[in-house]
Amino acid sequence: MTGMTSSARPHLNRRLAEFGTTIFAEMSALAASTGAINLGQGFPDTDGPEQIREAAVRALRDGRGNQYPPGPGVPELRAAIAAHQLRRYGLSYDTDTEVLVTAGATEAIAAALLALLEPGDEVVALEPYYDSYAASIAMAGGRRVPVTLRPHAGAFRLDLDELRAAVTDRTRLLLINTPHNPTGTVLTREELAAVAELAVERDLLVVTDEVYEHLVFDDAEHTPLASFPGMRERTVTIGSAGKTYSFTGWKVGWVTAAPGLVAAVRSAKQFLTYVASGPFQYAVAEALALPDSYFADFRTDMLAKRDLLSAGLADAGFRVFRPAGTYFVTTDIRPLGEKDGVAFCRALPERAGVVAIPNAVFYDHREAGAPFVRFAFCKQTAVLEEAASRLKTLGAQSPQMS
Repeated sequence: MTGMTSSARPHLNRRLAEFGTTIFAEMSALAASTGAINLGQGFPDTDGPEQIREAAVRALRDGRGNQYPPGPGVPELRAAIAAHQLRRYGLSYDTDTEVLVTAGATEAIAAALLALLEPGDEVVALEPYYDSYAASIAMAGGRRVPVTLRPHAGAFRLDLDELRAAVTDRTRLLLINTPHNPTGTVLTREELAAVAELAVERDLLVVTDEVYEHLVFDDAEHTPLASFPGMRERTVTIGSAGKTYSFTGWKVGWVTAAPGLVAAVRSAKQFLTYVASGPFQYAVAEALALPDSYFADFRTDMLAKRDLLSAGLADAGFRVFRPAGTYFVTTDIRPLGEKDGVAFCRALPERAGVVAIPNAVFYDHREAGAPFVRFAFCKQTAVLEEAASRLKTLGAQSPQMS
């Protein structure tokens, strides 16, 4: 065996060749190495409700979930998910055949796309999109077709004519995200009705990522796509506990859909994680049953933080797109004399001691996202105030990048 050398061929298969380390890992590492305030990756810097954390501890001590939980998820959580969908939206799901628990929303997205796509199928997705969408479509052998949300009147809006034009005879599935990460757009009832009409007319499946469903502000309203006529039987709805309850490390997500769709997603999911998050599933079941006052207080707290950071960013010279949902603010760096968001974000920790995410990484059309940068406001008020103070120094600096 002596004298053998390793193959010169690349080890990563061609479907994933365009995907390297995620921007979140890169920017979080940059925050750690520089001591900068991390407003990049979307995780809170405080834990969620104490009673829910104690519910997880109680499950551990009681021996619930310390071994493999049932493949579809523990019955208590599946029942709680179904009850939540019924109470909030009037959508009725059978806990045994129409609810599936996953290892966060990221696994739900991957499992849904792996299960529902054939090689060569086209997936129409709203651009910019969360980076796992592109990777999951690639792993499934699909072809992504972006429809770009474009700035208009202080927000990013969907062009419904462009959406219709993107659908071809090869289109299998629409991948919809509302409230939308990273832009903070919340699709209106009228926009969702048009999406539903298109899906029914062209007989398309829809995967809808609704993990920020409880984070909508001002006059915005979250309406599940599955609630529109003709959509329940063709829509895979994805939810998650991490964003709503500030326990992102627990990785508890779920799928609700018609039996055939859930069975398909479960077929793929069982060969990904198989099962996950056993004790935390019991805790999330209790979280979903929290009174409406919890969700209202959570939204009020995040609204105040949105306004604080938005004002700080505007004072620093950014053009700010005030989000109607999620806990991210998208900004335009061109008023600062900048135009390359990736270079700007890589230099920002040294220039101002703050980390952000360049929106260009969420685009197929990188040039369309080049001047936009995303900041997370799911942090303590004092942290946001300090970040805003640091960012004010940018206005006094001459542009360092072309």
